[in-house]
Amino acid sequence: MPLSRRDLLRGVGGYAASTTLIPALVPERGQPGADSATDRSAPVFPRKEDFALPAGLTYLNAAYIHPLPRASAEAVRRYTEARLHGRTLTAPDGTSLADYVKGQFAALINADPSEISFVPNTSTGENLVVKGLDIPTSGGNVVTDALHFEGALLHLQALKRFFGLDLRIARPRDGRIEMRDLEQLVDRKTRLIEISLVSMYNGFQHDLKAVCDLAHAYGAYVYADIAQAAGATPIDVRATGVDFCACSSFKWLMGDFGLGFLYVREDLIGRVLRRTQYGYHSARRIQTHVLPYDPPADDPVTWELGTDASAHFEVGSNAYAPMAALSVSLPYLRRLGIERIEAHRQPLLDRLRREMPRLGFELLTPPETKSALITFAVKERQPVLERLQKANIHVRLGAHFLRVSPSVYNDLRDVDRLLEALS
Repeated sequence: MPLSRRDLLRGVGGYAASTTLIPALVPERGQPGADSATDRSAPVFPRKEDFALPAGLTYLNAAYIHPLPRASAEAVRRYTEARLHGRTLTAPDGTSLADYVKGQFAALINADPSEISFVPNTSTGENLVVKGLDIPTSGGNVVTDALHFEGALLHLQALKRFFGLDLRIARPRDGRIEMRDLEQLVDRKTRLIEISLVSMYNGFQHDLKAVCDLAHAYGAYVYADIAQAAGATPIDVRATGVDFCACSSFKWLMGDFGLGFLYVREDLIGRVLRRTQYGYHSARRIQTHVLPYDPPADDPVTWELGTDASAHFEVGSNAYAPMAALSVSLPYLRRLGIERIEAHRQPLLDRLRREMPRLGFELLTPPETKSALITFAVKERQPVLERLQKANIHVRLGAHFLRVSPSVYNDLRDVDRLLEALS
């Protein structure tokens, strides 16, 4: 009874062509999520009509959790309805939903779908890379910086504390990580440079190609956390030469919790980054030997391992409701164009750079930064919180910082509401 991994997905948890999500996944020409091949007109910003944010709410906190587009929510509703009634679903192009979504994400970062695997979150991707490189037991050091994601820093610092990892951390200068400081930490024993492409703290953005050139010159590899970049900042894994990167989907990719992506450069899969876990996703062919008409064998199951990223880094079932959302949001982002999204927010960020310091908020983001996050120091949190709550404005307010992260649905009027509330 030979079963392929695709047979398992389609037959057990699967997606048959009999019932589809096409009405939700492929909107009509000019609607949110329409494919760029059928709608070549330049999109108009802001995209307020594509979302269902309540009247009176000014939402400037997409870096924390991005709202679902209306069409993505409809796709999830259709998926849930199909599950409720025992129906099966397929992707718009007739392939499995998993293959379709991986293909869309691969196109977004200029990767091949075979280099993409699903992960439940960014931290799992980072752990798979570090463990797959056999760090720290193989020796060598890891270089990172203090603006890297706090969960990843915890992971690396735990490896230092409990396993003796030689961990080297560059400190920021004026809100940025200088290449000269990374260069001073890297040597011939460096195994990995690990960074956040865009810092969650203040939006600082690394020159990813420069970091990769530095690492590769010493025989090291680069892992980039792209959770605050994918979907908001242009990423080209080929042009930069990055070896590994990972992200969740509930931020700028406009997906949901429980599903993200891990990219591993094809020539490193299995050769440099080894398997550290096994499950039915690992096999491209499974043969059982326990049922009446099965061929005999010594083992109850025989199998052949797959060779792509999914087979190396996925184990079991993935989250299909977030996948349904992504099957709309990823084509939507591609149609809008990440470069156009980046350009749309620059006037909003410029206004904040000029006006917030006049209100007494010190800018913590380097002024040349084009990412979607801008952060200011806050001396007294409670008065700021009360003003934001009164004006119904959502930003990320920490103990001593205020982070604003506008998206495709925001405009200068939203920024002016924030400035008025804080003035």
